[in-house]
Amino acid sequence: MNINRHFLLAAGAIAALATPLAAQTPDPAAPERMRALVERLVSFGTRHTLSSADHPTRGIGAARRWGASEFESYSAACGGCLEVTTISDRFTGDRAPDGVVVENVLAIQRGRNPDRVVILQGHIDSRVSDPMNFTEDAPGANDDGSGTALVIEAARILSQEDHDATIVYALLSGEEQGLWGGTLLARHATEQGWDVAAVLNNDIVGNTLGSSGEIVDDRVRVFSEGIRSSEDIEEQMVRRGNGGEIDGPSRALARLAARVAEANPGLGLEVFKVGRPDRFRRGGDHIPMLAQGFPAVRFTVGAENYNHQHQDLRTEDGVFYGDTVDYMDFPYLGRVTALNVAVAREIANAPAAPGTVTIAGAVSPDSTITWTPVDGAARYRVHWRRNDRVDWEHSHDVMAGETELTLENVVVDDHFFGVSAIAAGGEESMVTFGGGPARR
Repeated sequence: MNINRHFLLAAGAIAALATPLAAQTPDPAAPERMRALVERLVSFGTRHTLSSADHPTRGIGAARRWGASEFESYSAACGGCLEVTTISDRFTGDRAPDGVVVENVLAIQRGRNPDRVVILQGHIDSRVSDPMNFTEDAPGANDDGSGTALVIEAARILSQEDHDATIVYALLSGEEQGLWGGTLLARHATEQGWDVAAVLNNDIVGNTLGSSGEIVDDRVRVFSEGIRSSEDIEEQMVRRGNGGEIDGPSRALARLAARVAEANPGLGLEVFKVGRPDRFRRGGDHIPMLAQGFPAVRFTVGAENYNHQHQDLRTEDGVFYGDTVDYMDFPYLGRVTALNVAVAREIANAPAAPGTVTIAGAVSPDSTITWTPVDGAARYRVHWRRNDRVDWEHSHDVMAGETELTLENVVVDDHFFGVSAIAAGGEESMVTFGGGPARR
């Protein structure tokens, strides 16, 4: 296989560019700290969205105020680098027929490019068996105290660093009543004009013992849509014509998460890339983000335990039901937290992904890939794979300033192509899929 480019690089320079920088292996978050965060969330008794917003120690209001105070303490430690704020609106639905004010707590860490945004989110609300029961204790240790603790800890770690992109740490309410916190944040991001590069939604990320009795402590599932749910019919036809049904931006985000996990083997986590937006007939707060066209994925444990989700606290036939800290694995939660930190750091410090990648090569043995330039890119990486494969198999780096690559004897009909942008420090963006207009 030969590679032609408009400008040729010296062989030594090519080799230097193709050599990845040493991975910055993140330390797993301390299990005792993760436990303390989750236990503090559980101490509010219930965090049901319909519970008290004003009680000083019990209910969702107290939990939200505590979350905000954690963010404030990190902001004080970094010299005011976090803007802690709330957004709210009133929602009405089957699970809140009289309406309820949904409030999200946000900590915004402005980057050097303040408009490009990475969102780390989890939902702070909890529930028991009856979604309308807001008086009984609903510990919500794993669902979603684990995701909330992860976001809080990620804010503590990442706020100690500077980033190119803005990072938004979000504690969402109203998930159990209708994904309302995610809806509110997606709307807010659109109204603010945020260029959302990625949404990392963490929901049920702290247990390893599944309902079957299997222990899965070396895997985290990352759910992603293939075709954008926000695409209109014309965009869908283009996607159908170029064969990119499994190469939408959210799927590219899942692949990036897997790449980061592979680059950090010390975390001991495989990213299981699940090819659907969420678990079968279920949903989470990333779904409203997808509806707005934002790249979004959901992190969830490798093996769920349904005895400890959405359950009244009780014991039946010797089996305990309820979402308590006793059934969590805090070393595992610490490793999933570290993976999220590494993924967010990679995206926040990489250039934006190329806006458009086009391909040419009909009735030719060669393929030509062209892309739009990206500010801040030190080089680009052209990826390709046989089009019966799921993951990228080959790549070649190209110097900044070049926006075209011809691959000789790589037939366009038999391969898929994509391009990512790479920063001077080695951080790599998501891969933009290469396509062209559908044949009419």
